[in-house]
Amino acid sequence: MINNLKKARESLLISKSELARKAGVSLLTIIRVEKGQPCRTETKRKILAGLGFKPSQSDVVFSSNHPPNADWTIAPPSNRTLKNKNGDRAAF
Repeated sequence: MINNLKKARESLLISKSELARKAGVSLLTIIRVEKGQPCRTETKRKILAGLGFKPSQSDVVFSSNHPPNADWTIAPPSNRTLKNKNGDRAAF
């Protein structure tokens, strides 16, 4: 199974451990999926949620339509905001 999980995770500056924690799966599962080993649909759903994506966006991470060596970046979902020291929120 070809996927872009590693590219997606790295573009969002999330470590494997952090993604595993957010997704509620083991670190070993993240490692296996990044290497291209198959996983259940439920695991994909959890990983997408951990990345902040909707299930309808699964083709961005788990599709072979986006070759892993292509030069592209994944923009984080627009509904995510970052709070700075002043308490202001900015989309990222």
